[in-house]
Amino acid sequence: MKKTVLLLLIVLLLLPVGIFAGGQQESVDENSPITLEFWTHEDPNRDALENRYVEEFMAANPGVTINRVTHSSKKIFELVLTAFAANAGPDIFNMQIEQAYSYIINERVAPVDYDAIGYTGAQEMMDQYIDGSMDSVYMNGEVYGIPLELNNWAIYVNKRVFADAGLDAEKDYPRTWEEMADISEKLVLRNGEIITRRGFDFRYPYYLISMVPMVEQLGGQLVSDDGKTAIINDNAWIEFLTFMQEWGPNGRNLGSPTYNNARKLFNMDNNDMAMCLSGLYQAARIRSDNQEFYDSGDWMVIPFPTFENAVKDVANTFYGQYYMVNAQNTDREIEMAWKFTKYMMDHDEEYLKAVNIVPPTKSLMASETFKNMPYSQVFVDDLARAEVVYTAENGAKMEELVKEAVESVMLSGISPVQAHATLKAKAQELLDEM
Repeated sequence: MKKTVLLLLIVLLLLPVGIFAGGQQESVDENSPITLEFWTHEDPNRDALENRYVEEFMAANPGVTINRVTHSSKKIFELVLTAFAANAGPDIFNMQIEQAYSYIINERVAPVDYDAIGYTGAQEMMDQYIDGSMDSVYMNGEVYGIPLELNNWAIYVNKRVFADAGLDAEKDYPRTWEEMADISEKLVLRNGEIITRRGFDFRYPYYLISMVPMVEQLGGQLVSDDGKTAIINDNAWIEFLTFMQEWGPNGRNLGSPTYNNARKLFNMDNNDMAMCLSGLYQAARIRSDNQEFYDSGDWMVIPFPTFENAVKDVANTFYGQYYMVNAQNTDREIEMAWKFTKYMMDHDEEYLKAVNIVPPTKSLMASETFKNMPYSQVFVDDLARAEVVYTAENGAKMEELVKEAVESVMLSGISPVQAHATLKAKAQELLDEM
């Protein structure tokens, strides 16, 4: 039932924006007060910064009210989708690009108002950012988003947990996925079949970001280069799904989508999580959640592993979080929404210092502030061998299919061969519908 409702919402989103009553067509008093609804994903470390930016911007722009509302990163996709389907989308919002891309394709978000934010046009704006970071929001000569952050993920390691298991994290950390499984076997603690301490576990909601690269290491692809064929290289996909089956509760019982988020447990240093997958921003969350652990030096960051028989050296994909503006708004609302968004992102170095997120401006990436962040070089090196996350109109639905395949082999006893066949058929059908 939930999938049916979600599909209906996606269909409504894909309807041409022109059939809705667009606010831009109305006659509006340019001096009348306006209120902008600003939806963003939860991040306690950003709250103080962005609430301050809201207050400062409203003080400098009388008559403009901004309501900042946060939602969990898991829920914001469905909430924004529901709101737009009801012709009541937020004025400003941000999501990961693989979720937000369809809003660009279907003209539900407005191109950047370059005049409002001090640029002569798209090229001058894009020149401020590192290569590739704006590709996902550039279409038909226009830019449709301002990046809050560009992320790639690496492995955070708790040295104390390694030591508790008789291991030296500096020497024994995993370089390959096979080593990751073997080392996790040494780190794991169980009460019967219930895991009480995991060596490592995956970021299960984010299958396109963290698992497709594992398939690519083995020579597979989600979609062919020409975009016409889904699930390339059957052997690579079956090998990956076999690895995940062995990882799960019916295999070596090292982890599962049913357990609590590994990244959140890691910060608490409660001897229940040795390694997790996260971005540079994780360090700020460790500092916020557990200052003693952050200061101890008993954690470190290592590169994204590869399979022993990898044919391609691919790290975790990179993705962006982009602020976008509702295209149904009046011209004045769109102008003020972009001005406010630019005002926030003019504080890129403060975002990095306070929250450890990386707005991908060239100036910030070249700054001493960035270079001096703990383990920033690990992320830079992994970024050099990373590819951008799959971005297409069907991205959210494609991720659901990969999720279904992975969880079927881990939790439902489906064979990797069968799961692969089902995934391939459904993914091809999805491509053919485009």
